[in-house]
Amino acid sequence: MVTEQFKKKLDQFLLAFGISLMVGIMILGQDFRDSLGSAMSVIMDPVVTILGASNFHIVLFIMASITALYASLIQKYTIDWDLMRNTQEKMKGFQKEFREAQLSNNTALMKKMEEERKGMMDDQMEMSKQQFKPMAYISVISLPLFMWAYHYIKGHEAASLVFPFWGEQILTDPLIGPFQHWIFWYFIASLAVSQLIRKALDVGGV
Repeated sequence: MVTEQFKKKLDQFLLAFGISLMVGIMILGQDFRDSLGSAMSVIMDPVVTILGASNFHIVLFIMASITALYASLIQKYTIDWDLMRNTQEKMKGFQKEFREAQLSNNTALMKKMEEERKGMMDDQMEMSKQQFKPMAYISVISLPLFMWAYHYIKGHEAASLVFPFWGEQILTDPLIGPFQHWIFWYFIASLAVSQLIRKALDVGGV
């Protein structure tokens, strides 16, 4: 009983903390982002010292791997993948049948299917809730790490990295608009590692 209460309170705390981070970054502006990044320096700066500033792209790869593993584990144990898969399959079948009813101008069938749509909306709402909850959990780890990288790069000269097709690039140089090369590298690394981990853990498969 005590363990269940503790798990429930921990769940509520992490959910509230994750949402607070997301809201803080969007609403409170640069000061909050800098404060969050600075707080993470206690943990992450020694990692840069060990690996060397010239290997900052490796630090980013490690960060991407940590967040990918954490995100995959969270999604595996918080999302009902059977519900999501069944809901998506039902929606595809419903849309196909509804289009056929429209083409044949079958008003009676369309009216009946409108009633079915209301029931399916409940499943979609539940699916949306299940997708939002992991986002809040994931932000507890990913947002502080990302804000640290942003904060660190502002005050240090980052390393360069050789990218396929367009050669060596400084990670702090802009790629597209405000997006710098380090952000591109971070997301590419995170996506690649995430795909491997999700396959290994059998996450998703929708």
